[in-house]
Amino acid sequence: MSEELNERSRKILEAIIEDYIDSAEPVGSRAVSRRHSMALSPATVRNVMADLEEMGYIASPHTSAGRVPTEKGYRFYVDSLLQVRQLSSQERQRLDDRYRFGGLRSEDLLREAGKVLSAISTYTGIVMAPRFTTTVFRQIEFIRLSSGRVLVIFVTQSGLVQNKVIEVGEDLSQYELEQMTGYLNRTLTGLTIQEVKARILSEMAREKALYDKMMRRALQISREVLSTEMASQVYIEGAANILEQPEFADLEKMKRLFRAFEQKSSLVELLDASQRAEGVQIFIGSESEHSDIRGCSLITATYSGSQGTIGSLGVIGPSRMPYSMVIPIVDYTARLVSQILDGDSK
Repeated sequence: MSEELNERSRKILEAIIEDYIDSAEPVGSRAVSRRHSMALSPATVRNVMADLEEMGYIASPHTSAGRVPTEKGYRFYVDSLLQVRQLSSQERQRLDDRYRFGGLRSEDLLREAGKVLSAISTYTGIVMAPRFTTTVFRQIEFIRLSSGRVLVIFVTQSGLVQNKVIEVGEDLSQYELEQMTGYLNRTLTGLTIQEVKARILSEMAREKALYDKMMRRALQISREVLSTEMASQVYIEGAANILEQPEFADLEKMKRLFRAFEQKSSLVELLDASQRAEGVQIFIGSESEHSDIRGCSLITATYSGSQGTIGSLGVIGPSRMPYSMVIPIVDYTARLVSQILDGDSK
C-alpha cells in the first residue's frame, strides 16, 4: 500500500486525517495548505486530494467540498504514518495514581481498569476477564441448594470466581459435599483448568477410584461442570461517552453500537483475536466484519499474570479518535493491570 503514495501524498493524507481528528469537519485544500506550511498552493493540494480520493483513502461528503478519511485511509495512517507518542511522566503518574488500591477481587480490578480507560481516554473502556480455561485452579466449593441441586464455585489463583448450578440426580448432604471438595482441592490445586480437565479424566480411569463412591461422585460432578466453556465476562465502562461524539448523533448508528455493547459477542470475538498477537492491536470499522461497530475503532492490548491469567482490555471510540494519544494509554494500562495481577498472585 505504501508504494502507491509518494512523500507529498503521504504528507497531505496525514494532514487531512489529523485535521479531521481534531475538528470532525471535512477538510478542504485551502485549510491543508494554510495550516501545515507545505509551500504548496491550494490548487496543487486539491489535485493530490483528487488522487487520494480516487485511490480510496479519502471521500467527499455530499454536503461539503472538503474530504474525510475512509477506513483505508485510517489503516494507512495507523500502519505507515502514525507516530505514537510516549506518555509523559505526569500522564504515567496520573495512571499510576488511579491504580493505587489493594485487596480488590480480580473482577473489581478489571472493572476499575475499564473505568480508568474510559476516564483517561474520554471514550469507552472495555475489559475481558481471563478465559476460565487459561487460569490456574485454587479451590472448588460445593453448596447444597435443594434436593439434587448443587451450586459449584470455582476460584482461580488470581481470584477469578465462576459459579454454576447443576442437577446431581441425588440428594447429597452438605457434609458429603464438603468431603468431596476437600478431596478435589487436594488433587487439583495449582493446575490450569485445562490440566484439571485432563486430571479428572485420568483419575476417573484409575480402577481404584471406582471403589470410593464419594471420590467417583466428586469427579463426575467436576467433569460435568467443566464440560462446557463458561461465559467470557466483558466489562464495558463509559458507554455514554461515545454519545458525545458527533459521529453518533445519527440515531441508527447509535442504536447499532449500543446493541453491540449489549450483546457483547462481537466484542468478545475481537478481544479474543487480540490475544493471538503481541502488542497493541487496532481494529478499524468494517475490518472487524461486525457491522454493529462500523464507524468505530477498537484499540486493545493483552494483560497477564505469572499464574497464567490472560485477558484483553482496550478502548472503543469513533474511527476519528486520536490514535497517538489512546494507544499509549491502552498499552500502559495493560502493563499496570499485569503488574497488579502478578503481585496479587504471589
